[in-house]
Amino acid sequence: MKALSLMVLAVLLSLALTGVSAEEIPFPDVPRITKEELKFMLGNPDVIILDVRIEDQWQVADRKIVRAIHEDPEEYESWADEYPKDKTFILYCA
Repeated sequence: MKALSLMVLAVLLSLALTGVSAEEIPFPDVPRITKEELKFMLGNPDVIILDVRIEDQWQVADRKIVRAIHEDPEEYESWADEYPKDKTFILYCA
């Protein structure tokens, strides 16, 4: 849990692709980026994009971010420590 907490504090959370209204956004204090900002960051070796939608949502999704790595959010303890801590993480969870 501690690893996830540290990661969440250091990440940017992108919900911009879904059209979620400001009132519906969870964790309002977590910084967010727009889809335009995300497009600019694609391909940057210092950025890791994690698609942390639950498996069922991810499987049926018609849109996925290019080069995003899918990780099961319920299994974070098995993967959170595998990533370098000196990178910028973008979590997509809509």
